[in-house]
Amino acid sequence: MNKQQNILIIGAGLCGSLLALRMGQRGYNVSVYEKRPDLRQVNLDSGRSINLAFSNRGNKAMKLVGIEDKVKALCIPMNGRMLHDIEGNTVFAPYSGREHEHINSISRGALNALLLDEAEKHQNVSIYFNKKCKSVNFEKTTALFQDYETKNEFIEDADVIIATDGAGSIMRQSYYLVKKFLFSFSQDYLTHGYKELSILPTENGDYKTYKNALHIWGRDSFMLIALPNLDGSFTVTLFLSYVDGEYNFNNLTTKERVVEFFCKYFKDALELMPNVVDDFLKNPTSPLGTVKCSPWHYKGNTLLMGDAAHAIVPFYGQGMNASFEDVVEFDKVLDTYKGDWETVFKAYEASRKKDTDAIADLAIDNFHEMKGHVNNAIFREKRNLEMALEKQFPNDYSSKYSLVTFNEDIGYREAMLRGRAQDKAILNMLNDGTLIVKDDLKTILEKVKKQTEAILEDDRIAGLK
Repeated sequence: MNKQQNILIIGAGLCGSLLALRMGQRGYNVSVYEKRPDLRQVNLDSGRSINLAFSNRGNKAMKLVGIEDKVKALCIPMNGRMLHDIEGNTVFAPYSGREHEHINSISRGALNALLLDEAEKHQNVSIYFNKKCKSVNFEKTTALFQDYETKNEFIEDADVIIATDGAGSIMRQSYYLVKKFLFSFSQDYLTHGYKELSILPTENGDYKTYKNALHIWGRDSFMLIALPNLDGSFTVTLFLSYVDGEYNFNNLTTKERVVEFFCKYFKDALELMPNVVDDFLKNPTSPLGTVKCSPWHYKGNTLLMGDAAHAIVPFYGQGMNASFEDVVEFDKVLDTYKGDWETVFKAYEASRKKDTDAIADLAIDNFHEMKGHVNNAIFREKRNLEMALEKQFPNDYSSKYSLVTFNEDIGYREAMLRGRAQDKAILNMLNDGTLIVKDDLKTILEKVKKQTEAILEDDRIAGLK
């Protein structure tokens, strides 16, 4: 490929700014157009999550572009879940039996700003803000934009257009509406939405509760979670149905009812959040949805990447990590195929889509796990057993969560299939009494491995490979 080719990227969010940085490093002429103002100059109150869970797959991308240490400085390690019951009692549940494995809380804005700064260090990368994409002509490889300030419309031409413009992607919309090729698309919403709240720091700037954990108040059909920020605060997110249940987003509309709800279900959290009513009534309620589509590309002209291709719900903490891993996998394909863009795009989607479909399904699974299963006795028994196995046999056993979150060298689909088989094996044996927690751990490991392989073989025979 001619390295002087012009790459147009639509969207300067996390995925788009990372892709711009990597393509800039590779020597391409890169232009990025973003509809929002430059977040480094204005405070954007978008209603989206302020902080995110950053883990190994995302860090793999930071290593690729050489900024791992700069990103690490923005991270707060979270070693496990702090589970809060309805009485305010807490139990700490580590993410892994291997002490070095943890996830991180990171500021979306700070990370995005860093990636933009790093991308703009390359003279061949230009980033333009307040430029809204209105449509993409994927046959001519052009995009129509409108400048928010002047209201003028203009067309940009490029050799390749890559859309990283999120779950509401304009290019994906163009694929769907123009009907020039067979395009499959699904967008499935949960009946739950989410609202951002906050635990402010103490007057001294300290944390009001344990810093190095992801806090979860799971209440079967809804939940509250909290992630730490560098300034001593926590970003708190309520996941709740829009219409179902005694309390839902549609009927929590007064100060009295909000306080009543939190007093009943999140009493210990309420004590940390004197500002909860103001946050609740002021901040938007946002939907939670999954987007799947195919194909991601049109010939060698255009490609969808990140949430534009595969938006997922946030319950595995892998949305950002999956988008960052997209860039790593795309980079590998660029190295493998030196031919035309169509070959690159086809090969990238063929290798990547099965994994993004898998993490979308896993994120839905984890929604049910976090809001309810974490409080189930047999689930806790399984998790405690898995922690013991990981601690005793760090090279021989990894839970489903560890396979997905810490084993960045295996794909999401392989992690899902093996992880689900292990879960099924352990839960079945705990239920029927063939696995005794007090047994020798080596014996338990052998039983789990044998039963897991049997389930995987059954899955293969059934065509679930």
